[in-house]
Amino acid sequence: MLNETIEDKVMKGNENMYKILRRKELNPTVTLLDIEAPLIAKKAEPGQFIILRVDEEGERMPLTIADYDREAGWVRIIFQIVGGTTEKLNHLMEGDYIQDFVGPLGVPTHVEGLKKVAVVGGGVGCAIAFPIAKKLHEMGAEVHSVVGFRNKDLVILEEDFAAVSDKMMMMTDDGSHGQKGLVTNALKELIDAGNQYDEVIVIGPLIMMKFVCAVTKEYGIKTTVSMNPIMIDGTGMCGGCRLTVGGETKFACVDGPDFDGHLVDFDEAMERGSMYKPFERHAHDEACNLFKKASEA
Repeated sequence: MLNETIEDKVMKGNENMYKILRRKELNPTVTLLDIEAPLIAKKAEPGQFIILRVDEEGERMPLTIADYDREAGWVRIIFQIVGGTTEKLNHLMEGDYIQDFVGPLGVPTHVEGLKKVAVVGGGVGCAIAFPIAKKLHEMGAEVHSVVGFRNKDLVILEEDFAAVSDKMMMMTDDGSHGQKGLVTNALKELIDAGNQYDEVIVIGPLIMMKFVCAVTKEYGIKTTVSMNPIMIDGTGMCGGCRLTVGGETKFACVDGPDFDGHLVDFDEAMERGSMYKPFERHAHDEACNLFKKASEA
């Protein structure tokens, strides 16, 4: 129907809501999917996330919204293959369907009133940082983007960041692309050059965010971080995503995921996050074995 509304699509069932419209491998371990989800696209804002299930037997997995198109009705997710669920998700192709896709959840990133901002992204965290940089650019703010990766083979979204940044610094640990060094080196260079930022927004591995916050604290620059611990229900009831912020317990799914980086207890967050790595690896290996057996059958 040419005049089909979003509400009409909802009434038709899940197959019309969660179809994979586009799939692109950004690097060997990171994949982009555009999902048909018009109701979510209608309300999504940078910084928010969704929770999905690949199939009826799947676990609930949170992923931050990487982009959206309100008119076309799609929401973009970008994920790294780490555990069993991301391995399953990575085997879906264009035209396949995701069982559940719920959102938008969480508090949007506060960007109102900001005139000059440094957006710092590390690794797959750049997928979360990009829509924030894009929003700031659309609002007329001056955006300086600093993005970092281990090497050139892992670089993602370079052209996207360049399109929404007044200044962009690409960093790699080994110097194989852009400048050699860490994002903290680049940020210090920008600040020492006289750039006065209203705020620094940093998203990436916990250890990276911790050290960026140490730099900005020296200069007294307000810093926002995006925290993405293990989440289950997305409503704050399970307590799995709890963090200590300013000495108080916060829940990333309802109080965040954005927090004042100078108040986050990163050491506690890293210790809790490391507890799940053996389980993720085991689930990933099991999923790989299942797909291997299926292909051999």
